[in-house]
Amino acid sequence: MSTQPVIEALASALPAARAIVHRTAGSTHGPITRLMSPGDLGQVLKPFIFLDLVNFDARHGQTRFGMHPHSGIATLTFMAQGDVRYADSTGQAGVLPEGGVEWMQAGGGVWHTGEPVTGQRGLGFQLWVALPAALESAPAFSRYLAPAEVPQAGPARVLLGRYGTVHSAVEAPSAMTYLSVSLTRGERWRYSPPAGHTVAWVAVASGRLLAGEPVARGELVSFAPSETAIDFVAETDTRFVLGSAVPHPHPLVMGAYSVHTSADALARGEAEIRHIALGLRASTPHTFP
Repeated sequence: MSTQPVIEALASALPAARAIVHRTAGSTHGPITRLMSPGDLGQVLKPFIFLDLVNFDARHGQTRFGMHPHSGIATLTFMAQGDVRYADSTGQAGVLPEGGVEWMQAGGGVWHTGEPVTGQRGLGFQLWVALPAALESAPAFSRYLAPAEVPQAGPARVLLGRYGTVHSAVEAPSAMTYLSVSLTRGERWRYSPPAGHTVAWVAVASGRLLAGEPVARGELVSFAPSETAIDFVAETDTRFVLGSAVPHPHPLVMGAYSVHTSADALARGEAEIRHIALGLRASTPHTFP
């Protein structure tokens, strides 16, 4: 017997919904769907400024991102399914297992690369966050959390920041929370943001949600600025990520791979990227042409 009438009844019983004000399915190129960039929704949702949905399967073969630089931002990579190889100019290298977290705080400049492990299906997200002025030119560092080190609170895994009394092992650079949530069909869940978190959005990796309005697989939606709780009902078994934050108070000054708070900081970051590149070319010419 269909459970759809039950799901519709659950949705109709929810409190007045926090309005969805932006909706996008992004642009897809092969296994990557770019849902947010610093030049579009990132301006509205900062400190969250970039989000890629990664969806590898056998059709895509071996996709490699190649060694590339960043400065002024941090990236968080989370694969709900599949493993990823990584290496970076801080000397870190290895395999990020399914369910683990890669946190790369680029600061004043870093180079890194990644690729899915051959033959595995991959499903996950890479997020960029804008760093505050005090951290945007700091030395780069990375941190890698095994799946067992990523704490859980109900249906949510806490990738960054805090949810209730649960804190991520990664220290957020400013007041923000980033969760990976799994709901079964018909399951209800309420997210109550911390004080001051008026920025909020969700992106669905698989399944379909109701959040006042339907949110389909591959969509990102953002909510009206508010500290109001957000209620969800899963129309099907659903995986999604959710971000909330205190708004980033600085402009986004952009380079090709960098985002800073000022032109001077961008110039310093790009100069450090060039300096690191010289060293990489000298020490690893076979991997860094």
